[in-house]
Amino acid sequence: MTKQRAIPCVLMRGGTSKAPFFKLGDLPQTEERRNAVLLAAMGSPDPLQINGVGGAQAVTSKVAMISPSPIEGIDVDYLFAQVSIDQGVVDISPSCGNILSAVGPFAIEEGLVMPKDGETLVRIRNVNTNSRIDAVVQTPDGQVEYDGSATIDGVPGSAAPIMLRFMGVDGSKTGAILPTGKVMEEINGIDVTCMDVAVPMVMMRATDLGLKGNETKAELDANVDLLERIEAIRRIAGKRMGLGDVSQKVIPKIGILSKPNKGGNITSRYFMPWDCHPTHAVTGAQCVATCAVMKGTVAEDLSQVDRRDVENIVIEHPSGQIEVELSVTGHTSDLTFNYAGILRTARRLFQGEVLVSENIWSKN
Repeated sequence: MTKQRAIPCVLMRGGTSKAPFFKLGDLPQTEERRNAVLLAAMGSPDPLQINGVGGAQAVTSKVAMISPSPIEGIDVDYLFAQVSIDQGVVDISPSCGNILSAVGPFAIEEGLVMPKDGETLVRIRNVNTNSRIDAVVQTPDGQVEYDGSATIDGVPGSAAPIMLRFMGVDGSKTGAILPTGKVMEEINGIDVTCMDVAVPMVMMRATDLGLKGNETKAELDANVDLLERIEAIRRIAGKRMGLGDVSQKVIPKIGILSKPNKGGNITSRYFMPWDCHPTHAVTGAQCVATCAVMKGTVAEDLSQVDRRDVENIVIEHPSGQIEVELSVTGHTSDLTFNYAGILRTARRLFQGEVLVSENIWSKN
């Protein structure tokens, strides 16, 4: 009889995404074995992920792996993985800022960070991008507080606020805010801005693609011609950005931008990259906000911003808005990124063990 191996696991909502959280030490040591275990745990490859704990959507097929950080001044390391739903692929090249918002509470409740009375600062290193994020978690009486009055679009109800401040995320994967060296260029007849702040992205104007910009996720996901067109552009952009063949990679992401119509500063439809995000990625919001304040980009005539050194940029998305506190120096191609602050919420949903076949764990 084949046994199953039980792996300690906590299912958490982070922002507008959801993921199983593991302590890295509870997973196999080699990346190959670890990936096999994560695929089995999530139920991939299968469009329904029926044989695992994945939710059959990109925002619910994510994994967080947490460990004590060996770096002085950092509390925990956060390694993110996007698990493909219908392919046997585990991609650790991107990051996820929504899932990141649950790292602080997880680290405190798992004994990796000592809580303080009132609120606790958790210093996080994102291993995917080798960048630092400070998370402020509400901890009255030294206990993580999940209830509160903070709301984020895309999540029902309210919760305790978690403030994230991202530093050093410019050039996250390519080493440059403008990895091609150009503020704007043309690919397949479409003006694009290739930018890397927190995540590499290819930005385009909705009108150039025959869109209004206010389309729903369902409308965009059903537009096969659009998806094929932007994927062709994404693959060319990926090579220009120094990312190589990105046909099997989830970066760069796609941002389709338009003018705001609900009081925000810019509208974005964020693709992950093969379908539209139901809300907006936190990492992508930082990139879109930076694009919105930089002169000469595809966003310059779309965004309604003051271009101050510190500015709150409100991005409209399919389910509402996300706000980025953006600090930059200068607004031209030599812009310096200082930090981005974003308010999120999180909740611990389930704790226990996820089971995978012992054969998958120990297979040579």
